[in-house]
Amino acid sequence: MDNGEIEDIDTLVRTRRALHAVAELVLAGPQYRTSGTIRLRAALGGFATRAEPNLQVVGADLVAPGQRLFLERTTCAALADAVGVEAGPPAGLYQDGCGLGPEDVIEAEPGAAHRIAQGFVVGDAALRRLLPGADPVIWPEHFDLGVTEAAVNYGVSPGDDFLAEPYAYVGPHTRRSGEYWNAPFGAAVAVRELGGVDGVLAFFEQGRRLAG
Repeated sequence: MDNGEIEDIDTLVRTRRALHAVAELVLAGPQYRTSGTIRLRAALGGFATRAEPNLQVVGADLVAPGQRLFLERTTCAALADAVGVEAGPPAGLYQDGCGLGPEDVIEAEPGAAHRIAQGFVVGDAALRRLLPGADPVIWPEHFDLGVTEAAVNYGVSPGDDFLAEPYAYVGPHTRRSGEYWNAPFGAAVAVRELGGVDGVLAFFEQGRRLAG
């Protein structure tokens, strides 16, 4: 697949919703109940927990010690049961989320999952270069990877109602005006348009300058 191509949008959205559900209900919720944190991290091929239980999503698969489960016409309840955790979000911490329950059927397409994973990997590398010593976090509420510095959010979203595909964003806590600020929350550009880590970093650096 060429970097300029986009998967069928319906497939991309369906896959993103599936991955978001797994991130929230199978990784972050059980991690919160076991280890007291909802923070997830970008990992090679996808994303992972930071503490027990040791779980990772690689492409369109859930990986646990000694197990690899396909995210193909399954449910978060079934996945959680297979890896020995209880499916469910971290209770009482936020209002939004994936919008799916443990028994809802999910399915992730490998090509679309790779596109989303690459967004996280590229974003993580760019954020660490922008802010050396930063610890980018994937938050399960909105399933975005981000850091905050001086009242400005920097990150990568796997897509949402604003833009269906993975995009980099800069979001000042106080609204700015000007050509760069093209989104209701600040600025956003599709990751595929930025050409890799250097392009995403340049986008972040421009936003940092303009945010003042």
